[in-house]
Amino acid sequence: MIKNKLKEIWGQGKPSINGWLSVGNPFTAEIMAAQGYDSICIDIQHGALDYSDVLPMFQAMRASGITLLARVPWLEPGIIMKALDAGAYGVVCPMVNTAEQAAEFVSYMRYPPLGQRSFGPTRANFSAGTNYAQEANGEMLAFAMVETAEAMENLDAIAATPGLDGIYVGPADLTFSLAQGRLAPAFDREEPEMIEALKKIVAACKKNNIRSALHCGTPEYAVRAIEWGFNMTTVSGDSRLLAAAAADSVTKFKKLVGHLSTQAAETKGAY
Repeated sequence: MIKNKLKEIWGQGKPSINGWLSVGNPFTAEIMAAQGYDSICIDIQHGALDYSDVLPMFQAMRASGITLLARVPWLEPGIIMKALDAGAYGVVCPMVNTAEQAAEFVSYMRYPPLGQRSFGPTRANFSAGTNYAQEANGEMLAFAMVETAEAMENLDAIAATPGLDGIYVGPADLTFSLAQGRLAPAFDREEPEMIEALKKIVAACKKNNIRSALHCGTPEYAVRAIEWGFNMTTVSGDSRLLAAAAADSVTKFKKLVGHLSTQAAETKGAY
């Protein structure tokens, strides 16, 4: 079976950068996968897509050789197993608030005797190479999302869940929940209370020898997160990057056109 490259990167003590897809289109997925990310995650939870989009997006990204992940809509076995069968090498599961839920999630990720995943890797049998049934348990990554006040209360127990590979932090929901709506949901938190929470998550992961990941808005903040001890950072995503690049292009154009108009007016006034 083809090995999970994220595990190899982390095994060398290096951090990884993850891409994020919320546009349901194989071509945009292929473009993103060619940009040098270590992994890319398809967002089935909040993305403008569903499972019928996920499969061709995975197919389009196969040539890149990067590790492919999926964030599922919820803690539900059907979609978790279908994402793995489609070729995902890891699953990010939202709103995991207790150790019991974390254990339930892990059980859906592993074949017996380590879990209760049903066997039927329709595409993974071909995309992941040979011996999938024998080796998949050791290659799939199970990331539980800690993004609520309840999850923070149960952080140590969640992080200690056998078979859990890591915790993925959704800073928008975590901020919304911890601050009880006092702070607006967003990436790249600067509030001391939120930075303290992020560092607490890193410490819990290190204590239990699992990985920590954080969704960031900018490369600069992602580097700070790596300095705090995060193993993986996601920097923005396809829709936000597209919007930012387009807005920057339009702004520059209008500024230059305005400059030309000013020059023309000044030249006309000189005669």
